[in-house]
Amino acid sequence: MLIRIPKRWEIAERDATPEKHYLNRRELLLGAGFLGAEALASAAVDPKGLYPAKKNGSYTLDRPVTEEAAATGYNNFYEFDPQDKYAPKELAQRFTISPWQVEITGLVDKPKVWDIDDILKQFPLEERLYRFRCVEAWSMAVPWTGFPLANLVKAAGPKSDAKFIRFTTAKKPKEMPGMVRTPWYPWPYQEGLRMDEAMHPLAMVVTGMYGKPLPKQNGAPIRIIVPWKYGYKGGKSIVKIEFLKSQPETFWHQLQSSEYGFYSNVNPTRSHPRWSQSFEKVIPTMERRKTLMYNGYQEVASLYDGKEF
Repeated sequence: MLIRIPKRWEIAERDATPEKHYLNRRELLLGAGFLGAEALASAAVDPKGLYPAKKNGSYTLDRPVTEEAAATGYNNFYEFDPQDKYAPKELAQRFTISPWQVEITGLVDKPKVWDIDDILKQFPLEERLYRFRCVEAWSMAVPWTGFPLANLVKAAGPKSDAKFIRFTTAKKPKEMPGMVRTPWYPWPYQEGLRMDEAMHPLAMVVTGMYGKPLPKQNGAPIRIIVPWKYGYKGGKSIVKIEFLKSQPETFWHQLQSSEYGFYSNVNPTRSHPRWSQSFEKVIPTMERRKTLMYNGYQEVASLYDGKEF
């Protein structure tokens, strides 16, 4: 008899957490008064007084903002834990984010190693309300603080043959126990965008959320948000941004190309091989909503010619 052992990325834990499990845990935490304590414990330090940043009123939502404790307590961050979405909040607190540098390299006129403090000085911050959609069919609505990715791209001075951007995230196995547990994964985590995607006004470099610096479990000190794509396209804790001529390989595409394409635009008509994408569950209430094409950001449709995967 042939016994097939599934790969890590094929196991059922990558599905959305069942509603009853999430609500039961949330009710227990609320009853015990722990949600407030958790939020306080994970609060990031803001010695420069940059937060809260000015709100950009051009970005509105069709739903309430997700409560902060839920958005900072329920995370996919495989570098810390590849299975438990609640574990990164605790495990990430040992992660060192200062000092922090981001290398800009590749096909650019101005290669540079930026210190995170210099980035915060160079690019004015603003707050935007964005829908956030996970490939696992759950969603949130988050107030992100940051600046347009296009501003950083322009500062780098990309050469004419730079057509793609690759984001590389931190690789610190001594501080990221999920890496030790999954040595067969192609660490460090890498993601990429086409140049025109990176230059779209919606694409954002994020350094904060909920009027505070980014918590470690949400990708501190710097991450990318591309709101019309599934969440895994936005690399967390970024250390390198490369400008390339050819389309780069990416983490999940390398592991399972039939399930995780390079474009990964939110698309209700294209089901994941293991679940439908036509509906999503809004964290933490698990209210079911119809999935919106491009996560509701129809202004990006002109970037694509039927390339939704």
